[in-house]
Formats: sequence, structure tokens, C-alpha cells
Amino acid sequence: MIEARHLRVLRAVSATGSFSAAARELGCTQPAVSQQMKALESSAGTTLLIRTGREMRLTQAGEALVRHASGILAGLTAAEEEVAAIAGLRAGRVRLVSFPSGSSSLVPGALAALRAAHPGTQVSLVEAEPPRSVEMLRDGDCDIALAFRYGEPGAEEWDDLVVRPLLTDRLTGLVPEGHALADRDAVGIAELAGEPWIAGCPRCRRQLVEVCEESGFTPRIDFATDDYPAVIGLVGAGLGVAVLPSLAIESVRPRGARTVTVEPAIEREIVALTLPDLARVPAVSATLDELARAASR
Repeated sequence: MIEARHLRVLRAVSATGSFSAAARELGCTQPAVSQQMKALESSAGTTLLIRTGREMRLTQAGEALVRHASGILAGLTAAEEEVAAIAGLRAGRVRLVSFPSGSSSLVPGALAALRAAHPGTQVSLVEAEPPRSVEMLRDGDCDIALAFRYGEPGAEEWDDLVVRPLLTDRLTGLVPEGHALADRDAVGIAELAGEPWIAGCPRCRRQLVEVCEESGFTPRIDFATDDYPAVIGLVGAGLGVAVLPSLAIESVRPRGARTVTVEPAIEREIVALTLPDLARVPAVSATLDELARAASR
């Protein structure tokens, strides 16, 4: 019988490429990893890894096991959590991954409310932008992923996931104080065609270029950074203009910069994602509910 702990080790070896690196990731010794891999190959009845010098590669059977491991491990986690809740343990664990502006705006209120209502529930938080956050969810490295997307959703983008819509976040323009457009209530994006731009995360950057090109120009991006306070600081220093999600501006005081409404509207859909099995776990369900409440405030 194939054991879950052996699948975790196989996945770590596949991801890191060696027993020693997998041991470091799992917090155990290299001999322990080697023993568990031998036990897994014995259970599977076939060779899963081929060792050639310092390199290691999966056999076809090994690739098949790794491909199924994430779904199996996620299902087991869901089963363990649900059984514990049914048994009246009144505890739970939720691993949350969020993009930075979500972490500073939606997450704090949601987790404070969750702790007040369910003090036994433990929540961990790490930050990652989509699509990396969605990959982490599918790989079994988190239970809930806060993510966003622009425009019309692709038919297959999240079709294997439970999608909890939270809010629509409109992007806001930023110009330096003293800029000719700083006192305007609304600005057409084409009016910024000759300006130097400061761009945000790769997905936001791509959307900016698409919107500008639809308005007849290609933006001259002088600076690009994933750090929203840095974007605001660069605009405030007079080094360019930018468009940022409203959620990002909420948590940062835009010193030296003025916000303006940009037309046409650029919007992104903010959602919470989880796997179908995990959606039935009480702690995960409660966290999704609190995120939805935080988004509606």
C-alpha cells in the first residue's frame, strides 16, 4: 500500500532533484529520504527513480505518481480536517496565500474576525502573485489562494477550482502633485501617452500595456517594481505616472502624489480560490466566509 508520507517525499525529491535537497526541505536526514523512497518503490512494485551520478530523474511510473500526488495529498488533508471537525475537535488549520495588496487590505479584517469567532483555528499567511499563488494551491502548498484576473475569464483558467468572488477592484491613476492633470477628477488614459510610466506586477504591467495600446499608444515604462509603496514613491518624486489597484492605494499614504480616475475603467476581479475537497473543510469554509465579509465592508 502506498503511504501518504512516501508520496510527500517523492514529490520533494522530484521538485528538488536530489535526496539531500529533499531532506533539507522536509527537515529530515538524507538516509531517511533514501529509506522512504526504497519503501515506496517496494510498495509500487517498480523503479520510480533512476540515479545517474549526482543527477536523478523519474521513471514513467515515478512521473505518474508525482502527477497524482498533489490531488491525493490534498484529499487526505481535507479528510483529516473534516473528520477532526466532526469529532468535535474545534480546531483547524488554514494555509492562506495572498497577493500583497490583498494581504494589507482584505486579509487583516478577515483573520481578526475569524480568530474572534473560532479562536482554535490557526491560519498561516504567505505572499505570492497569481499565477504562482494558483500553482501553489494546485500543488497542495496552501488551502486558499487570493487571486485576481483582468478582463473576461478564460474558459479553462480556474475550471478545476472553487471560485469565491470577492469584489471588483478598479485601477486608479497616480500623478505627481503639481502635474497638469493633478486637479482633474477624471483623466483619459490617452492623455498620459507622452508620460514616463512606473509599472507594477507583471500581470498588471501586461494589462497596462494592452489598455494603452487599445487607446492608441505604447507606454514608455521607465521603472517597474512589484512593490506598490515604491511605485507611489516614484510617482511622488515626479519620476512618472502610474495606475494602481485601489486596494493597493488604500493601505499606503500617497505622499507627493495625487489620485485621479482613469477612463476607460480598468478593473480586476478579486477572488478566493480553493480545491473542491478543501471547500468542505469547516476551517477553510469559515475563512472564505470572513474574506467575503471583509470584501463587502
